[in-house]
Amino acid sequence: MTATTTGIHPTAIVSDEAELGDGVEIGAYCIVRGRVRLGDGVRLISHVCVDGPGEIGAGTVVFPFASLGAPAQDRKLGLGDISAGFVIGEQGIIREYVSVHSATNDQTPTTIGDRVFMMCTSHVGHDARVGDDVILVNGALIGGHAVVGDQVNMSGHSALHQHCRIGRLSMISGVVFSMDVLPFSMATHRNRIAGVNLVGMRRAGMDRSEIQAVREAFRDLVRNGLMRQDLISELRARGEGRFPALIEMAEFAEGAKRGLAPGVRKGKRDLGSAEDDADVDSSA
Repeated sequence: MTATTTGIHPTAIVSDEAELGDGVEIGAYCIVRGRVRLGDGVRLISHVCVDGPGEIGAGTVVFPFASLGAPAQDRKLGLGDISAGFVIGEQGIIREYVSVHSATNDQTPTTIGDRVFMMCTSHVGHDARVGDDVILVNGALIGGHAVVGDQVNMSGHSALHQHCRIGRLSMISGVVFSMDVLPFSMATHRNRIAGVNLVGMRRAGMDRSEIQAVREAFRDLVRNGLMRQDLISELRARGEGRFPALIEMAEFAEGAKRGLAPGVRKGKRDLGSAEDDADVDSSA
């Protein structure tokens, strides 16, 4: 174990293989096993279990009873099988009873970005990739091999099926998704997109004209249920040289392997909001 200017509670158990940055705090009854790197200022408050190989970035705070780097919940693996482990970025907040599982391969770790806020009991499965500035509200679940883009907000008890993706700046209500969710979406019912995340796009600093282009693309293309290739072509035609967000949507659609969640059409009020239009406000 290498460490400088750290505080380790006498009841904590820390592996000799661990690498601890400046100002690391490891509280009562924490266990750090194997090759784990804790960046400068990382705090494990108490009763935290960290299994290597793994890395937690500078300034991240981990609350009691979180489990980081435990073996994947995958029947084909056994305890002790080689794994690339996990990586959690800088300035994260990992609340009580969060679980992050290690990878099932020996090359690419389960990865969580910077400034991610994982609230109580949220979970990231093996081999998943979570972007920067993501919020996982209490009980949010991300399945194995899933991909969550930057600045996504998953509300309480929402879930993403394994191998599925959520595009950047999307907001997911408390539902299960087993299809891919386009960037900038508001998803309020199972495998359905109700509108676009206007507030999220504004807060991200997107230009007003580009936000309007995303709204119109949802209204004209996504809601009308175009075939995927037609959707991609139309998004590219509208976005080329003008609106990078539409190109991003097209590229995301091209990569879909489990199908794209469709937009809710007007009048389908059993699937969407009372208004069911593209003006859904993410602050609601």
